[in-house]
Amino acid sequence: MSQAKNDVSEKLMIDANAQPPASERIPIIARPFVSDRAKKTLDTVEKFVEEECVPADPVYVQQIGEGVASRFSSHPPVIEDLKKRAKELGLWNMFLPKNHFKEGAGFSNLEYGLMAEMLGKSRVASEATNCAAPDTGNMEVIAKYGTEQQKREWLTPLLEGKIRSAFLMTEPQVASSDATNIELRMQQEGNEWILNGQKWWSSGAGDPRCQIYIVMGKSDPSNPKPYAQQSVILVPASTPGITINRMLSVFGYDDAPHGHGHISFNNVRVPASNMVLGPGRGFEIIQGRLGPGRIHHAMRNIGSAEKALEWMIARMNDPAKKPFGKNLSEHGVMLERVARSRIEIDAARLMVLNAAIKIDSKDAKAALKEIAEAKVFVPKVMLDVVDKAIQAFGGAGVSQDTPLANMYAQGRTMRIVDGPDEVHLLQMGRNENRRGTALRKKLAWQKEATEQVARKYGIQKKDPLQLDRVSGKQSKL
Repeated sequence: MSQAKNDVSEKLMIDANAQPPASERIPIIARPFVSDRAKKTLDTVEKFVEEECVPADPVYVQQIGEGVASRFSSHPPVIEDLKKRAKELGLWNMFLPKNHFKEGAGFSNLEYGLMAEMLGKSRVASEATNCAAPDTGNMEVIAKYGTEQQKREWLTPLLEGKIRSAFLMTEPQVASSDATNIELRMQQEGNEWILNGQKWWSSGAGDPRCQIYIVMGKSDPSNPKPYAQQSVILVPASTPGITINRMLSVFGYDDAPHGHGHISFNNVRVPASNMVLGPGRGFEIIQGRLGPGRIHHAMRNIGSAEKALEWMIARMNDPAKKPFGKNLSEHGVMLERVARSRIEIDAARLMVLNAAIKIDSKDAKAALKEIAEAKVFVPKVMLDVVDKAIQAFGGAGVSQDTPLANMYAQGRTMRIVDGPDEVHLLQMGRNENRRGTALRKKLAWQKEATEQVARKYGIQKKDPLQLDRVSGKQSKL
């Protein structure tokens, strides 16, 4: 490392106005659940992200190149250099929770959640540490449900960062928010499954290193149990019959080389040994996959919100930009926006950490309510903070001169991926409403108890605002 970089690093870390290290900013209620090793690693992650990944973000974007074919066949060299550096620092595969998997780095969901927040401040940091979606969720699927053969063939190279993967569930012709609608057909013929249909929003499929698809399809459409009709199978990306028709943009961004593909399957033959867990187990698998993934997304969103707040505060204190003769920081409305952003971010963080602790104490199924709460609440907080930052920058905020416009686009998708807000809200509302009958009985009992207490003390029930005022004179008739 050069002396110049050392000087920058020292200034970044010892600035009197800078925040204390990440380990000292862990919310007090979460500290008992965080090991000393995790605290040390958290500080290393923060330093790596702030000093090596964030500066590399613009370089990564330029190395992708121009033109559709070129952008979706590129592999920016800076990524491999950062991956090498991350391995040297011991920052690799932190996402696999120690209480469920032996293949990870030995951290809990809570501990990794704190690290994921740091990763969310950079475009390249998650991939640099082999903690990027959708690979994280896909590795969890294979590690949890895969056979030993499947693990050797696909999990090992994924854990080593040698290949990438995609998760194919959503379809363009149906309302995929209800996964029972999925139509991609899986038909067994001998020792093979034949796949026909199409998928879209297949994130990661554009990357030339993407070698394995985890595909959900309908294997038993006549099964009377609607949640037993689907299966999940591992499909090598090079299998004949697969066509990546096009890549989909997100608010105009192509997210190359990772991208989001619209893919067709035409008589794609896959060995029966590639079936995950067994036919008809699709819903069981995707629920196991999506729970922890939602926590990862939420914590990265908090990191993005923190980054947006940093950009907003920096803009407010830019001496070159003084509307109406004074810095933005001297305008009360801006200070209020900073304060509200801090409140929202801190509240969102506590919500996610609470969900992570619940998962660690049991499993994702036991934390469905907490996961759904975070999935709905955190992206809205992130978008609100980014919007405030954009407003502080004015025209620059929606241009390529700041990362804010791209952050907003990425954040907005979080209200759709892994289940749209409406699905989570509907389920939470139904679960809360199940208490309706019991609550009516409780309130009726309390009303009767109040009357009994009143009789005991000789008090006649009376409205405290009873007035009994009669207007006009009483009629003589």
